[in-house]
Amino acid sequence: MKKNLYESSLVDSRMEAYLQKIATGPKMSKDLSEAEAEDALTLILREEVSKIRSAIFLIAARMKLETLEENIGYWKAMDKTTIRNPIQLDHLLQIADPFDGFNRAPYFGFYTIPVLAAIGLPTYGHSAPSLPPKFGLTFEDILNKHYGITPQGNRRQRIQLIKQFQFGYINMQETHPLLEKLRDLRIEIVKRTMLSTMEKILMPLEAETGGNYLATSYFHRGYENSMLEVAKRSKFNLTMVGNGAEGTTLYGVHKPAKVFIESGKEKAEEVVCHISTMFSDETTSEIESNYKALKSEEYDLPKLVEWGESALKNGTGPAAPLIACQAGTLFHLSGFGLSFQEGYDAARKVLREGFCYKQLMQHIDNLF
Repeated sequence: MKKNLYESSLVDSRMEAYLQKIATGPKMSKDLSEAEAEDALTLILREEVSKIRSAIFLIAARMKLETLEENIGYWKAMDKTTIRNPIQLDHLLQIADPFDGFNRAPYFGFYTIPVLAAIGLPTYGHSAPSLPPKFGLTFEDILNKHYGITPQGNRRQRIQLIKQFQFGYINMQETHPLLEKLRDLRIEIVKRTMLSTMEKILMPLEAETGGNYLATSYFHRGYENSMLEVAKRSKFNLTMVGNGAEGTTLYGVHKPAKVFIESGKEKAEEVVCHISTMFSDETTSEIESNYKALKSEEYDLPKLVEWGESALKNGTGPAAPLIACQAGTLFHLSGFGLSFQEGYDAARKVLREGFCYKQLMQHIDNLF
């Protein structure tokens, strides 16, 4: 429904007031309340203000540095406009790596997802075709660019396959079309906005009969505080927020990683993940040597897929220890394994059996 002139004037005056607060320089800018931040981003998402004002707001909000209250408000605006679907599963883990992807060392989170399902934790990846500033590879890029799966028009089919196979991939184009509409604007802005932080804590799928888990990451120190506060307000029963390799959920391989676990307790649990203290000496050496070797390798998407598929076919190749490491780590941190090593060994076993490769190929075939 079109707004009349009076309603449009009210919207313009609200956004003007928000901009006057946050866009007046490093010394004069003022913070928004939680409600003001929610309202401002809601206006932007619903395209009720001009693209110019939207861009200015997104840039100014980041330049000022967001407060905890502002980030909660921004998340509320995105959360209430997310298309959420129930799914009949007892437990469900969402892996939400940065939506601008990875482009340094090869990362195999895409192939970790079916492994987690095979060892007992249904899992899906939430991502989007890559965004600025990195424009690296995301789960959705791998699915679209290599396997030829269309990014839109198959949301219900994807959800059904997650229920059937216990794993899969969901994209922002289908789960949050209003946020996806900001893609061109975000490309023009170039740098990260607060959207990059909060979009990783959205819940497009909700397990009806059990626990909902989230594994995500932070890169710049300090943002984990806002993410944990948002996690308390979300419907996730347990949220893991850690500083993994290149901002991913591969925790503890490149350096000791602090992983904060929010599960409704009085204080978030803090776990320091480092492979030398998580795994046996033999496993640590295996993970470390393969990660270092891959880090120095030049690679493209076909090469990444070759490594990932080799690991799923029979547990061979340099990606296998890294996939087992990520799967075992997330399995244990979610409360499903007695130890990191137990999770790793379970993942290694299913990789050698080749079951995950067959499942992935069947899953992808069903998406055509």
